[in-house]
Order: sequence, then structure tokens, then C-alpha cells
Amino acid sequence: MFVLELTYTADLESIDAVLPQHVAWLEGHYAAGTFLASGRKVPRDGGVILAVGEDRAGIEALVAQDPFVRAGLTEYRVTEFLATTTAPVLAAHRQQLPD
Repeated sequence: MFVLELTYTADLESIDAVLPQHVAWLEGHYAAGTFLASGRKVPRDGGVILAVGEDRAGIEALVAQDPFVRAGLTEYRVTEFLATTTAPVLAAHRQQLPD
């Protein structure tokens, strides 16, 4: 599982101009089952996405396609973790520690 932290590198006017494309990108990854939750940070200087994926390289390739990244408006910090304990609604995404 991955925590994707976005940090805006541009003003909010520029962010808002690309926001519809970013939301469409998010919706596509929700439909594919890759994204589990997302939202703005408070204060609004970026966002956070909770994602599932096979490997870090695949997630980093996915992040590179975000319209915010393509427009040079944000940077991502990708944190991988093992979700060994989850709420029941996320049980399908529970992971085991490696041997």
C-alpha cells in the first residue's frame, strides 16, 4: 500500500485551472481499484492519496501521469507501507509481513 503526498509548487489559481483534469485522473484510478481515499491537506497546500499497487515503480509511473505533475504544479512524496492491520472495510487489502 502507498501514501501519496502531493505538495503544490504553484499558486492555487494555477492548481484550480487544472483541477478538473486531476479529478478525472483520480476518478479513473478509483474505477480501476487503485485509489482507496484522497483529499486536500489542511491548510490547502497539497493533498493525500491512499493507493494500492503491485510495486513502487508502477505507482511512481502512475503519479507521473497526474495532470498536476505534467503541468509542473506539484511534487509527490511516495511512501510504501505494509497494511498489516486494517478496518474491516479494507480487509481485502490487508498484507502479510515477509518471512
